[in-house]
Amino acid sequence: MIWRFQRQSCLPPACLSVKLRPSCFRRLSTFLITHHNIASILALPPLDEDKPPRRVEVTGHVRTIRNQKRHSFVEIGDGSTIHSLQALLDPSQAASLGTGTAVKISGPWRPSPRGKEQSHELHAESVQIVGITDSELYPIQKKYHSAEYLRTVPHLRLRTPFNALLARLRSDCEFHISTFFRSNQYIRLQPPIITSSDCEGAGEVFTIHSKDCAKAPSAGVSTIRAEFFREPKYLTVSSQLHLEAFVHEHQKVWALSPTFRAEKSDTPRHLSEFYMLEAELRTEDLGAVMDLVEDLIRDLAAKLQTSEVGKELMAVRHATNSDTGNEISSRLDTIARRWDGLKRKFWPRITYTEAMKLLQTAVSDGEATFRHTPSWQSGLQLEHEKFITAEIGQGCPVFVTNYPKAVKPFYMLPSNIETAPTGDEQPTVACFDLLLPEVCEVVGGSLREHRLEPLLDAMREHHLLPKAWADLNRADTTISSKTSRSNLDWYLDLRRYGSVPHGGFGLGFDRLLGYLAGVNNIRDVAPWPRYYGKCDC
Repeated sequence: MIWRFQRQSCLPPACLSVKLRPSCFRRLSTFLITHHNIASILALPPLDEDKPPRRVEVTGHVRTIRNQKRHSFVEIGDGSTIHSLQALLDPSQAASLGTGTAVKISGPWRPSPRGKEQSHELHAESVQIVGITDSELYPIQKKYHSAEYLRTVPHLRLRTPFNALLARLRSDCEFHISTFFRSNQYIRLQPPIITSSDCEGAGEVFTIHSKDCAKAPSAGVSTIRAEFFREPKYLTVSSQLHLEAFVHEHQKVWALSPTFRAEKSDTPRHLSEFYMLEAELRTEDLGAVMDLVEDLIRDLAAKLQTSEVGKELMAVRHATNSDTGNEISSRLDTIARRWDGLKRKFWPRITYTEAMKLLQTAVSDGEATFRHTPSWQSGLQLEHEKFITAEIGQGCPVFVTNYPKAVKPFYMLPSNIETAPTGDEQPTVACFDLLLPEVCEVVGGSLREHRLEPLLDAMREHHLLPKAWADLNRADTTISSKTSRSNLDWYLDLRRYGSVPHGGFGLGFDRLLGYLAGVNNIRDVAPWPRYYGKCDC
């Protein structure tokens, strides 16, 4: 008989008063079933030869079955590790099992014969089918599946070893990032998903409507649709503006929240729904914001390297059902190279002007050719960013600072607020992009315009104010309710009432995860990828 103790004992009080000798517990413990996930079972230390084997119970999905005359070898996975646990079954026990079947198997954990990859194996005494499956129709078989194919079954690709590893990587990164911010006295906040404005001002927003509002008007009914919120609202493209409201009280804040862009970009670098890590802090120094980003990413990389997930990423030697051997080898080289670059003590920082001169000189000297000719007004293209990281970073991330005002959003503080540009000088803003080798821009940040009048001017230039505001005197900072209200009027209130200098950044969390894991397509990092023309499940 096998006893299973629970937190609340079912034994009568009289039995609870019986004193048991320590030797009784030792003898009894050898018969207890150990409930663990596969990762912890595989990590169990070996027992002395004179001791009886441990008894374990595992619940997971069947990955493969090899049937022989006397035995059946079943590999089970449960998402806790990229490795499978091998169970030794009698052929009659495995008769109803197939790839994808959910099972619960218990029995002694015995040493494997010499020469086996797994030091121990589970000798099944009890086999219970938890969830049946038609193995012939199961979409995930023991063979190579391309990433493109797996994207067609996102709800099932989560069960593949490498995708399960990516899920644990995401979880570990969130934990380490939370620990980093907490140790630096940052407050984590939950900004809204539904907003009244387009933070970036690019117009790439999803407008939301209730089901009733979306109905077509019937005969005799006004064609003017009644908005649920009285006026159009959108899915957020950034939490920055709302974090700015918090930073006026809490000084240092951060958030990790979903973000939405209605950008029709069908590339490996873009999603319509993704997670953005954003932080705001009181500062007048752009360097302090860059220091925060650099410390955060370096700290994250260092912690991952010593974590179990990091070790698994660096130790994957065998192809899974979504990888070929060559892809695995290439990914390992990529991960090692990228993580070494993140560990470097100093990350180069150059201005946009310096970067543009570097690109133009490379073209004139015949050292490089670009599809897009480098020019001040057009900004940096992906091919330009890759060249900069290769030449300046040489495997290390690179900060590019002080971009032209014309190519950046309205809320950024000028690079020099004391003097205006003279002559041929072009106005720039106190901002930066962090370029990672190969994947390029992953973080963008800036000092925020904290003065009301210059902010109003910038909003006019970007056509973000109602027409009724256009002719208002520049010094008229008390916009009354009699004029048309802007959906950013609340943001202007932050400047009207006790504004403070501050800055912050936004980090593409999914892009960073892909960089750390050596996954080149962001659609293979997001568990449920949504992109132009695709939103399954």
